[in-house]
Amino acid sequence: MAVQTLGGESSVSGSGLHLAGLPHHAAKAKRVIFLTQSGGPSQLELFDEKPGLMRWQGRELPESVRQGQRLTTMTAGQKQLILPGIAPFARCGQSGATISEWLPHTRRVADELCFIKSMTTDQINHAPAMTAFLTGHQLAGRPSVGAWVSYGLGSLNQNLPEFVVMISRMQRPSDQPLYDHYWGSGFLPSRYQGVKLRSGREPVLYLSDPSGLGRKVRREMLDGLSQLNRWHHEETSDPEILTRIRQYEMAYRMQTSVPELTDLADEPEHVFEAYGPDSRRPGSYAANCIMARRLAERGVRFIQLFHPDWDHHSRLPSWCTARCRDTDQPSAALIRDLKQRGLLDDTLVVWGGEFGRGVAGQGKWDSPEAGRDHHPRCFTIWMAGGGVKAGFTHGATDEFGYNVAENPVHVRDLHATVLELLGIDAQRFSHRAQGLDFKLVGVEPSRVVREVLS
Repeated sequence: MAVQTLGGESSVSGSGLHLAGLPHHAAKAKRVIFLTQSGGPSQLELFDEKPGLMRWQGRELPESVRQGQRLTTMTAGQKQLILPGIAPFARCGQSGATISEWLPHTRRVADELCFIKSMTTDQINHAPAMTAFLTGHQLAGRPSVGAWVSYGLGSLNQNLPEFVVMISRMQRPSDQPLYDHYWGSGFLPSRYQGVKLRSGREPVLYLSDPSGLGRKVRREMLDGLSQLNRWHHEETSDPEILTRIRQYEMAYRMQTSVPELTDLADEPEHVFEAYGPDSRRPGSYAANCIMARRLAERGVRFIQLFHPDWDHHSRLPSWCTARCRDTDQPSAALIRDLKQRGLLDDTLVVWGGEFGRGVAGQGKWDSPEAGRDHHPRCFTIWMAGGGVKAGFTHGATDEFGYNVAENPVHVRDLHATVLELLGIDAQRFSHRAQGLDFKLVGVEPSRVVREVLS
């Protein structure tokens, strides 16, 4: 059976609707949970220990290290005085991964994690960097990685969207915007964009039928509307009309599937204890991690969590530790939970932000008010499950934590690796739009980071 879609033909198999010819090879992961830490977590406080910086504290960063690196307007006018990492580190697990004291729960799952300490990007400001991190290009308008995966592989559950997004409900106002194009479909049909669950007690509005409107009447209304839309499509051939039909049908099915998904009453007390004290607060990062596991159990292909406020230009010791408290225990609990349920082997978990933080202190370097500016030259992410090596560290930075010293991994390489684990050859996976064949990895060189594959 084949279904025509914009950009090519799709097929239906036992695992649902997917693009014809995909997967290209046997997949190691069936789904992705992307724990997106928005704002640029400081690798120097969390994962990339540089004890040698103590002898450089308060001294100016050598030009031989900086090498003309662009700075933001926030620090371009001040001396680049070195602020050593604030947090104590330890080697954890049998792997000996270096992890901060600020992440005690992550330390306990160190042997499940695969660290890439040599990530690099080209963008120094949040919006273009996050856009590139999630779409492969710094300008808005391209499909997000979740949309690409949804387009290529389809769903494992026809009663829920292929791509679901959740944003943490913060306990204080966040001044960091998260734009819809971070999970958008770009030039792909809009059915592939992420479906955002609201942060609160009603993740999806208007799920219930209006008073007096029974399910039979609702079904008849949708059937009639579908026929009108099909007649319209026959006249115009507008593919968005087909998307509209599909989304009406998905909304109808979600009236049953979403209440079952979001009702956590069947979760035992020990689950909430494992995910931490904030796990019962609707919309918290901890609650969203529980929801991510439930979505994975139900076959959702791409699950993306956003947690903002990692942008620590000041008060680094207090603000960064607060974000660690938000995310450390739930992230580690999610890894353990997936493993206990037999889901980690075929679920790829990715944790990371759009860039890292610089080694120079922003403001007065030796003050509790000091922070760090954006740093695209090098940063750290971690992955787990889904075909990556457990208890493994790839890449390294120089003694200042400023430049990649070994095995650079560009954001494009990360995208190619994620697709590879899902059974997709990034170089063969494209979509024609505006007369061009677009790829998630673009036209610049990219490679699968095979060193991290198990």
